[in-house]
Amino acid sequence: MRIALYQPEIAGNLGTILRLGACLGVPVDIIEPCGFPFSERALRRAGMDYADAVDMARHADWAAFRAAHHARRLVLLTTRADLTVVNVQFGPDDILLLGSESAGVPDHVHAAADLRVRIPLRTGFRSLNVAVAAGIALGEALRQTGTYPE
Repeated sequence: MRIALYQPEIAGNLGTILRLGACLGVPVDIIEPCGFPFSERALRRAGMDYADAVDMARHADWAAFRAAHHARRLVLLTTRADLTVVNVQFGPDDILLLGSESAGVPDHVHAAADLRVRIPLRTGFRSLNVAVAAGIALGEALRQTGTYPE
């Protein structure tokens, strides 16, 4: 299982997701460009003391990410999905892809996903913070696959 972030815009969200990956033993892929200066100093500030504990890979762009992970199932979290995270079967090798905070993912990335899922929300509510969504989806995926750390 992996988490991938498409062009994240908010360093604090990236830091939260890096911490999530470190604590649960899930690698994090960052598909650039980011909406903030990406440096070791900024990363340490955003990821606090967990930045060194996460298996993180940076990809220059979408093509580089796809080249690195072409054989894995790509599960996109999107508000434009009919299926919900509780109505799909996750696999242990899935990549959970989350879009940028303001725009999600472009249509070509949306179309490239093998599976599109959403988190069910109350009527009238549009979306969750990307880091919160990552935690909910990852938690369900790890529960289903029995891969939470011991």
